[in-house]
Amino acid sequence: MSRAVKELLRKELVRRFAGVDSLAVVDFTGLDAVTTRDVRARLREKHIHMTVVKNSIARQAFREVGLDVALELLDGPCAVAFAEDGCDVGVVTVVRELLDIHKESPALTVKGALLDGEVFGQDRIEELSKYPTRAEAVAKLVACMLGPAGRLAAAALGPGSKLAGAIKAIEDKQDAPEDATQAA
Repeated sequence: MSRAVKELLRKELVRRFAGVDSLAVVDFTGLDAVTTRDVRARLREKHIHMTVVKNSIARQAFREVGLDVALELLDGPCAVAFAEDGCDVGVVTVVRELLDIHKESPALTVKGALLDGEVFGQDRIEELSKYPTRAEAVAKLVACMLGPAGRLAAAALGPGSKLAGAIKAIEDKQDAPEDATQAA
């Protein structure tokens, strides 16, 4: 491959990886063309891109966009899977989807992943797949905050509503005799 072609490839990878802070590296050796196409289509439905890379060019691109810590994952035939810009899909979702695909097509293996500057090797991929996604973590946080707040509001409103009910009953009793005397 000529230097000009390599430079074009490097620039394209830099463009694709710009803004990416988490990704997964996949080995797809042994997958036939039809299965590879099906895998890419399935990932695309979930807003996940899979790019086959030449390791030497990918290393240069990774250095340029600040993904130096992921260089150790680039060993042997590789494809890089990452979420589209502007969508809520994170690397945890990417890894979960890749592990689901691995169950159907064992030839596809996840070599590792990068999440917020931390590299998860092949031995820790299962652990990463059990992490909550961003949406799940936010939902848990909101539930933790609303639980005590709801109980506090109920505690404050409970006695107040009983007091308001008692005042209303007294008021109704006072209004009732006047209505009875007026009717007679």
